[in-house]
Amino acid sequence: MKIGNLILEGTPLFLAPMEDVTYKSFRWMCKKYGADVMYTEFVSSEALVRDVKKTKDKMVLFGFDRPAAVQIYGHDINSMVNAAKVAEEVNPDFIDLNFGCPMKKIIRHGAGAAMMKDLPKMQQMAAEVVKAVKIPVTAKTRLGWSATDKPVVEAALRLQDAGIAAIAIHGRTREQLYKGDADWSLIGNVKNHPDISIPIIGNGDITSGEKAKSFLEQTGVDGLMIGRAAIGRPWIFREIKHFMETGEAILSPLVSEVVENVREQLQMNTEWKDNERTGILIMRRHFARYFPGLPNFRDLKIRLLRAETTIEVNKILDEIAEQFGSYRPDYNTTD
Repeated sequence: MKIGNLILEGTPLFLAPMEDVTYKSFRWMCKKYGADVMYTEFVSSEALVRDVKKTKDKMVLFGFDRPAAVQIYGHDINSMVNAAKVAEEVNPDFIDLNFGCPMKKIIRHGAGAAMMKDLPKMQQMAAEVVKAVKIPVTAKTRLGWSATDKPVVEAALRLQDAGIAAIAIHGRTREQLYKGDADWSLIGNVKNHPDISIPIIGNGDITSGEKAKSFLEQTGVDGLMIGRAAIGRPWIFREIKHFMETGEAILSPLVSEVVENVREQLQMNTEWKDNERTGILIMRRHFARYFPGLPNFRDLKIRLLRAETTIEVNKILDEIAEQFGSYRPDYNTTD
């Protein structure tokens, strides 16, 4: 598939943009295990325009990230245009527009998935951003707002007309949040619409190689995007690629191997932030997700989440490896 001049071989796997998740060390772990395309955490257009350092720091890309995109969100067209120009300065491979985030703090201002309720404005915003930058612009959407309001086909046609180079579609409505099953039939309707010529990337419920292959065969999408299922399980990209190539599942890593990955991610965090406590704090969302399904793990989990120093974290990881080293975590998550 092609995004502007960017050529991606086969069926590329995209790591979905996630706030407080897709920062440097997590992107590194996913890239290490086969993710093809990275996204930054999504960033506020208003904050970029105001030159907020914390927001601009989210856009920093590293050599291993490539190809990579910066995703921006907002409700004001002028702010989105100016933010796209700022994002272009960090030289991403493309810029992505967030028309799918269901979080209240995003939609209450009319951004994210709320844009699905105003398709003319969405189209205008996309068109203005496309005109304002020299690199490709893509978009990420949901099916719509609710069970009775799913205008994703019309949205895709409008975005294509606006010059959007590719669209990623999460197969749920805003009302669903992350509950219930993703509806891949509507993603397939977009992909196979006779007037759609740009690449379509499918997202939602890709929790195994078997599901990935099934969704791909069902819809014929050009790429697959994995989000929450990768948290604590960055090797899902390797598992998907292996299944797609061979039709066989591979075993998840032993806990002893998982522990070494956690150590690696933690060390990268503390070196990147140059602050031990900050490196630990941003890792807490990942800690427990790395060790699902272990028996009598509650006390160790609580201690891990409360640890304040890397020495303390590593001591707990030693205990986990000693007690559960030969176990394989039970990854039964949804995306």
